[in-house]
Amino acid sequence: MAQVHIEGRNGVGVLTLDDPARRNALSMELCAAMVAAVDELEADSSIGALVVTGNGPAFCAGADLSQLGDSRRDGLLAIYEGFLRVARSPLPAIAAVNGAAVGAGMNLALGCDLRLAGTSARFDTRFLDLAIHPGGGHTWMFQRAAGLQATMAAVVFGQALDGAEAERVGLAWRCVADDELVDVAVAMAARAASAPRELTQRVRQTILDVAAVEHHDEAVERELTDQLWSMDQPEFAERLAALQQRIRSTD
Repeated sequence: MAQVHIEGRNGVGVLTLDDPARRNALSMELCAAMVAAVDELEADSSIGALVVTGNGPAFCAGADLSQLGDSRRDGLLAIYEGFLRVARSPLPAIAAVNGAAVGAGMNLALGCDLRLAGTSARFDTRFLDLAIHPGGGHTWMFQRAAGLQATMAAVVFGQALDGAEAERVGLAWRCVADDELVDVAVAMAARAASAPRELTQRVRQTILDVAAVEHHDEAVERELTDQLWSMDQPEFAERLAALQQRIRSTD
């Protein structure tokens, strides 16, 4: 049985983890399937954005650490590859967190550019509860998403967050009803997918790049290169002409 399903909707690739009996825990097989799915979606020129969600009551219950094999380092890196492949994708990605996101399952959500939480969502790092150190860049991604205090509260002090709390601390963009979650995520992702694909990917990368820039002048220069590039693209000329035509027609 396939453990990952992909579906194209309005230019959006919906990637669904589908191992509900194991609460979509990240096994070696599931992670390999995720890598293949993202490869397939990136190769499809009609897909401009990505939504990641889970089938069943959980988004992702974490890593299956029973499969690490003789080399725990290599085993962990293989598990990481599932969520890191999503994080490395140039496609803008939304996590539609439909239930529990635990440990490495939180890493999958954090690896996306934006998180939408269903009312049943639960963000729970749970590493210390299991007497294991966080991995996969968990503390770095969490701080970038929600800041130092929220990271300390969740990782060190064991505070799990429901959807509403995740929205309050900035871990999730919005908390929406469970039955609307994927539709809302797809509608948001479709806005990104409606722009020229390379432009959207460049804008996404710029946002990530300028996060490390200290001065406004550096950000101006960083953006200028790609803004000039975009003005040379045929899509810009076409859309500018259409806008000017609309303006003239209302005069």
